[in-house]
Amino acid sequence: MKKALIIVGVIVAVIAVVLVRRNAGNDAQAVTVEALATRDIRSSILATGKLSHEQEVKLSTEVIGRVSALYVKEGDVVTAGQLVAQIDDEAPRAMVEQQRASTRMQEIAIESQKLRLQNLDSQWQRKQQVHQRKLLDDDSFEAATNELELAKLDVQTRQASLDQARAMLEESEKNLAKTSVLSPIAGVVSSLDIKVGEMAISSTTNVPGSSLMTIGNPDSIHTEVQVDEADIADIKVGQEAEVVAIGYPDQPMKGTVKEIAITAKPPTQTSTALSFVVKIGIIDTNGVSLHPGMSSRAEIFTSGNEKLPSVPIAAIVLEEDRSANTKDNFVFKFDNGIARKQKVELGIADDTYQAISSGLAAGDQLITGPNRILRNLEDGDAVKEADEDADEDNASAAGN
Repeated sequence: MKKALIIVGVIVAVIAVVLVRRNAGNDAQAVTVEALATRDIRSSILATGKLSHEQEVKLSTEVIGRVSALYVKEGDVVTAGQLVAQIDDEAPRAMVEQQRASTRMQEIAIESQKLRLQNLDSQWQRKQQVHQRKLLDDDSFEAATNELELAKLDVQTRQASLDQARAMLEESEKNLAKTSVLSPIAGVVSSLDIKVGEMAISSTTNVPGSSLMTIGNPDSIHTEVQVDEADIADIKVGQEAEVVAIGYPDQPMKGTVKEIAITAKPPTQTSTALSFVVKIGIIDTNGVSLHPGMSSRAEIFTSGNEKLPSVPIAAIVLEEDRSANTKDNFVFKFDNGIARKQKVELGIADDTYQAISSGLAAGDQLITGPNRILRNLEDGDAVKEADEDADEDNASAAGN
């Protein structure tokens, strides 16, 4: 009887194990699996900004007056020294003529005084001889001497007045020249801020009339992006970058980091973080027609291509213990239908893959998704590799 009970118990145990295994297989969650593999990894930092001219000038006037002529329009190509605008020069030109007349009058007055001085000097020479022969009294000779000295002083005074008149003439001519606005650089007129007949104002403040036009060198176009303070330590001058103008999302351009701001920009209304301006020079425009002010984004590569063991970023699970102030990264290995939790050390990453520094061996099978399952997996959970064909059929049916 006892022997029969033992046999029955063994049979029941075997049946229970089979049922448990069958149920475990039925309860196994379908997951995607991918092997640890060596890939080219290139870490980068993304930033946004705007295109601008590195060599750009905003033309303004140094004299106040109405614009009498504009010789360019937006988009025109100009050369250095080209006349681009004319300020009404009637008043400055009249002042030049007035100063020229005043200068000429001073020159004539000096010539006249010099002739008088020559006559007085000749008279003094004769009077000196007469005085030496005692034929001219001392008072008369002294009066002639004083008159000669005064004439010499008058010539010096008139010469000083002439110098002053010439200086005023030179200043008037400079003011007249300032009414002709010349381009200081070769480039393209990117904006025209005034019209013929409007008043041009000499001012450094942003008031109407203070800016005539903006001229930029198209060969000096670059992008200025805002890099978060947490990433700025990884940015170096000379690093390669890929720049995309928002208007041309499918035409990336090649660039290099040219300059990194020393001082951070203060927080804005939309962001509380500090940022640094990074200038990226564009090497190859890839056929894109660039315009200053156009929004752009840049991917700055902080490392070169490296062949490293890596996994999809989706496979990384971060566990954070705030009380202990620790953060650990894990992956789940696929071990014959069982999920095995494994701690790993991370290296660099790109947009898709994360390099693994330690914790895994070549060929390890890793669970990469779905995310809803991966985030809730526990060490030892039963899993099965998803049937790709079945998944595609399900996805197609769901779409229909």
